[in-house]
Amino acid sequence: MSVVLMSDPRIAAIPVVENGEPLADARAGGHLLLDDRRSDPACAFAHLRSGVLHRLLHAESLLPDGLRLLVVEGFRPPTLQQRYFEEYAAELRAARADWSTEELRAKTSRYVSPPEIAPHSAGAAVDLTLVTVDGTELDMGTRVNASPEESAGACYTLADGLSHQARLHRATLSRALSAAGFANYPTEWWHWSFGDRYWALMTGEPAALYGPASQHPTDRS
Repeated sequence: MSVVLMSDPRIAAIPVVENGEPLADARAGGHLLLDDRRSDPACAFAHLRSGVLHRLLHAESLLPDGLRLLVVEGFRPPTLQQRYFEEYAAELRAARADWSTEELRAKTSRYVSPPEIAPHSAGAAVDLTLVTVDGTELDMGTRVNASPEESAGACYTLADGLSHQARLHRATLSRALSAAGFANYPTEWWHWSFGDRYWALMTGEPAALYGPASQHPTDRS
């Protein structure tokens, strides 16, 4: 399965024309369901750029009756992104000491984006899944945030060997989010973004809309 990984130099080469949208709290108004598995003291996980949040609400309205989105993680502070990247790279390095620095970076980026271009740190990406109205998660083939090693590659959106139900559920999620303007990172069925560099490359846009974000507007870079 050929995919463009986050480590691809074409992504870093995409310019950012920051549109200045603030991060918005996805919990406001109670319109979206949020899971607390990635909760943090500052509740960063519950925030997204306001334009991303608007599109996410639209995507939910496109789902079949009886289904809802469950948001697992939105904004991820750059320091946390750096930690995740380094920890996963160290895990892979311990298992495959023969990999070159370039290969290790590419393999790491299947699961954790390089910090300098990370969609989550721009407030542009959301990890999510589908649930029934009573909050029961649908069978998506793997858990949210299953690594390629843990899932034997089943975390890839179009992975082979999925059950009919899991494939159907992924297609349902994909239709709604794609129609709302999101782009999927195909190594992670749960990861969707709008306005970041990866989205720009995948959609043919000349520039990204969002660079690194902050929960504190005065700290924006």
